[in-house]
Amino acid sequence: MFIILGIAISIVFITIGAGFTLYFSDKAYQYNKVITALKASTAIYAAFILVFLLILIPDIVSAWAVEADGAGLGFLAAGLSTGLATIGAGYAVGSVGSSALGAVSENPKILGKTLIFVGLAEGIAIYGLIISIIILGRL
Repeated sequence: MFIILGIAISIVFITIGAGFTLYFSDKAYQYNKVITALKASTAIYAAFILVFLLILIPDIVSAWAVEADGAGLGFLAAGLSTGLATIGAGYAVGSVGSSALGAVSENPKILGKTLIFVGLAEGIAIYGLIISIIILGRL
């Protein structure tokens, strides 16, 4: 397991190093080499994750078979409700926040109204958290 983690971390550092090399170089010939290295690094990393998942799938299936009372699906539902609500809230805050910033730059008097809209967008994440607490309370 530590070997897999070490290889994954080294691939990430190689990718970061290639990115810094591309950022700080002004020569066109190095650009093609760095792009090729980034593509190869991404392909190796994707293959590495696929192999890692194929190693883990039998353990996941056997753990699911042990959980006959459905608690595992309850934990999955709680995680999904929080995660998806947070992703939705992030998207909503990004959209509403950028629009609010543009509106406030046009008319500074509407700052209070735009803060209400941003707060409503943040409420989506709280709803997902409440649902996951309810689910976890029933397990």
